[in-house]
Amino acid sequence: MSSAPAGAERRFRPEVQGLRAVAVLLVLVYHLDPDLLPGGYVGVDVFFVISGFLITSLLYREAMGQGRISVARFYARRVRRLLPAATVVLVATGTASFFLLPVTRLTDTMWQLVASAAYVENLYLARQSVDYLAAEVAPSPVQHFWSLSVEEQFYLVWPLLFVLWALLRRRGAGTATLVLLLGSLLAASLAWSVLTTGGEPSAYFLPTTRAWELAVGGLLAVGLAHGRLPERVRLPLGWAGLAAIVASAVLYDAATPFPGWAALLPVLGCAAVIAAEHVPGPLSVSAPLSTAPARWVGDLSYALYLWHWPLIVLTLAVTGRDELGAGTAVAVAGTALLLSWATKVWVEDPARDHRLVRGGRGALAAAVSGVLVVAAVGATLYVRVDRVGSVEFDPNVHVGPRALGEDFAVAPLYPSPVEAEDDAPMLYDDDCQAPQTATAPEDPCVYGPEGADRTVAVIGDSHSAQWVPALSGLAEERGWRLVLFTKSACAFTDTLTKGPEGLPYLECRTWNRAVVEELDELRPDLVVTSSSTAAVPADSDDPDARTELMAEGMTRLWGEVAESSTPIVAVRDTPRQHRDVVECVARNDEDPRGCAIPEEEAFERDDPQEEAVDDLAGRAVLVDMSDLFCTREECPAVIGNVIVYRDSGHITNTYMSLLADHLGERLDEALTRI
Repeated sequence: MSSAPAGAERRFRPEVQGLRAVAVLLVLVYHLDPDLLPGGYVGVDVFFVISGFLITSLLYREAMGQGRISVARFYARRVRRLLPAATVVLVATGTASFFLLPVTRLTDTMWQLVASAAYVENLYLARQSVDYLAAEVAPSPVQHFWSLSVEEQFYLVWPLLFVLWALLRRRGAGTATLVLLLGSLLAASLAWSVLTTGGEPSAYFLPTTRAWELAVGGLLAVGLAHGRLPERVRLPLGWAGLAAIVASAVLYDAATPFPGWAALLPVLGCAAVIAAEHVPGPLSVSAPLSTAPARWVGDLSYALYLWHWPLIVLTLAVTGRDELGAGTAVAVAGTALLLSWATKVWVEDPARDHRLVRGGRGALAAAVSGVLVVAAVGATLYVRVDRVGSVEFDPNVHVGPRALGEDFAVAPLYPSPVEAEDDAPMLYDDDCQAPQTATAPEDPCVYGPEGADRTVAVIGDSHSAQWVPALSGLAEERGWRLVLFTKSACAFTDTLTKGPEGLPYLECRTWNRAVVEELDELRPDLVVTSSSTAAVPADSDDPDARTELMAEGMTRLWGEVAESSTPIVAVRDTPRQHRDVVECVARNDEDPRGCAIPEEEAFERDDPQEEAVDDLAGRAVLVDMSDLFCTREECPAVIGNVIVYRDSGHITNTYMSLLADHLGERLDEALTRI
């Protein structure tokens, strides 16, 4: 994403500028419309290789020419080149977010602004990616700063390797020693990338899984400093490299495990184009990459990368749409180009040409100042969130299900829209929801007195866990003891399901088997389970067979539990919204009726639990609470001044708590049928 610092190269490489243009256009098209270029995200990987190549060329020449590396001067160049434009975009984006984003998104945006300014945005997103409760957080207008953060974290280590090599060189070490140092880092990072990709959602953002891509460019720079390939090799190599980049952009998509092995195609493709260098004649790949339009876009690539994503996110927020139309996409792209040109001319070039930052102290002062300025803008977002304020619960006003289907005076909603997303069951704070990697319940959480007369086991995924507030109310009233066996995205079935990454969720099947063994020892008086209808079998994509396969696995597993005469109560899955319902309520808090969804859409998928209960006639029973979420026509987002949903598929802790008495009555009635 970054352009070369001034003086980074003695020999200008116009084809590298053209390669930058290819990279930024891949990312731009992908973000404007992923269907046009489903793997366009590989443009970021092309940027990594280019950046590694150019910065290493600079460091290597300095080490060879002066025998030492000035780390202070290195960072001064980085700050001078990157910080001015980045700060301008962050301040402008934060200001626009204050006016254009719904209040529900401002807290997350505030933190991401600061994380981006401090170049730790990738670590923020990595943490968010493994936070189950943050799974549906809307993208912030600055999350694209993750790649810039990876680069800067890489450059905390990379110059130090050259400092070490310069010291070793005084004792006789040659270039082979440097290659060994750089190659070791490359190999370790690539190995880690391959091992963690697909299994760790955070792998996409981590510097440890991306460093090898910049290192490829770095090793290439060292190699080309000692000679070029024969022209007969360079001509086909360049075209093969460009074809590899384009092929990955076309053939990859969101389901491709990335980076891992898949990143080798665009990374090596980019390295091949750079290694091909300039070959005279119109048949060289450098010919189209060196044209004036390609070089012009390449010159703007850093600013264009910075501007395009905030414009997309803010435009979608203003229009209330999930995707850009063709006309809007063209307008956004044109605006991004215009702002990029202005940033290049009025911010980047003056900052570079006038050398406003010269030494290490100046670089540190500029970096800290940039963070403080962006933090000040972020503070204004917090002020706006704080103005919404907390709403105090009033049982006479926030009546919840008691008002379903009736006209009820609209009062301040509880929880407030800015708090609804965090209105989750206490079991998450108590760390009682097993993570996706867990394979056995080592120490299940227990609520209620140890000597309770009745033990109730709660089993299933987050759609089972969301019933814990209501069950806790019943447990307190009736002296029950609740034992929790809930696990993220893990329906209580013997069918092998797909995990959140689309891969077979082997840990879930192993977990469920271990839970059955635990129940054998626990001997609960009652098992309560529920699961999301979004769970799908790993072995079939056929929508018609999905429900049957899931039900078959439930029947097998529940049958084993029922053999010990333990009654099983399955609670039908709750209605599902198909949008950011809390954001909708925030925009329409004075009249949230427009955020309701038709009942048939909310329950568009059949619940396999119903079929499993039928198969286990007399040993399992279904409790249907749907009428407490929906009328015959629609499923409201707000009922009795209580926000029902905390995201598109989960119910707020508050609304669930208000269902305790209703759930108790239906459990009692259901158990008479077993």
